[in-house]
Amino acid sequence: MKAFLILEDGTVFAGTSIGSTREVISEIVFNTSMTGYLEVMTDPSYAGQAVVMTYPLIGNYGITPDMESEKPWVDGYIVRELSRLPSNFRCEGTIQDFLAKYDIPGVAGIDTRALTKILREKGTMNGMITTDENYNIEEILPRLKEYRTGNVVDKVTCKEKTVLKGKGKKVALLDLGAKNNIAKSLNKRGCEVTVYPAHTTAEEILGTNPDGIMLSNGPGDPKECGAIIEEIRKLYHSDIPIFAICLGHQLMALATGADTHKLKYGHRGGNHPVKDLKTNRVYISSQNHGYVVDTDNLDENIARPAFINVNDGTNEGLEYIGKNIFTVQFHPEACPGPQDSAYLFDRFIEMMGGTK
Repeated sequence: MKAFLILEDGTVFAGTSIGSTREVISEIVFNTSMTGYLEVMTDPSYAGQAVVMTYPLIGNYGITPDMESEKPWVDGYIVRELSRLPSNFRCEGTIQDFLAKYDIPGVAGIDTRALTKILREKGTMNGMITTDENYNIEEILPRLKEYRTGNVVDKVTCKEKTVLKGKGKKVALLDLGAKNNIAKSLNKRGCEVTVYPAHTTAEEILGTNPDGIMLSNGPGDPKECGAIIEEIRKLYHSDIPIFAICLGHQLMALATGADTHKLKYGHRGGNHPVKDLKTNRVYISSQNHGYVVDTDNLDENIARPAFINVNDGTNEGLEYIGKNIFTVQFHPEACPGPQDSAYLFDRFIEMMGGTK
């Protein structure tokens, strides 16, 4: 069956339908990872977005037990060539069956290189995936321009508190759309991790006397999270060590008076270089974000830049003055990788008074 990707600038790509045949409007973003497509699809940070994979062949090892949450969150999936015969000893099925199971539409067989160049030159834009060959583009374009991802954190956060038992430090993890490997990275270092829904009050978290607080990654515009920002401001004023990743990094910055803005096309993939400003060492990182913290109006008495993106110079981390708080824009829990910055979890353990 034919399928079409229609962008809000009027560009149309024709390909083959994969997965569900339902129609969807979403923000179209691209990811440069060569592997880890299952982790991409199940990363809650992609809620409200359809993902274009720039690597030309996707699905050659099928679906494996490597999901980063209970289900996929992407609105749609767009590839150049989809492997129809996956081969791997851990393979449990194909991408096309996985997409169909979760009612996610996709398109295969389009020129993803050309599509990515459009998104890089014009910026991230909305689009529609449809199997309707008689689509009316004049009716579709206004709908595309009106689409907003909205407050998607409420959609992806856990519904109730859960605990991963451990004999070490007690960590409260605020789930803003957390990848599973954040809790696992702490748990394998001995931490007892209590995962809280995004709208948990600071009073409830602080009332348990945790040794440390973790703010997770998550989807959407950080400025949509007004109520959560207010609670994070209360956490900031406590003396408990805090480590934040991605959306958590942005929310802590907003809670302390900084600002954020949307990037032209974001950083998504497993090959983004970041520089530690203390050591000048460069790490290759996994990233998935469309917004970034402004450093132009950063109060130097509150925070200072700790990492920058080597490619475009944007902020990749902050260290807070006089506080046991540090935050990063990239993903040290990267799954499947790279693992360059996993040491940051050890740093967090040390901040809590433990040993790595």
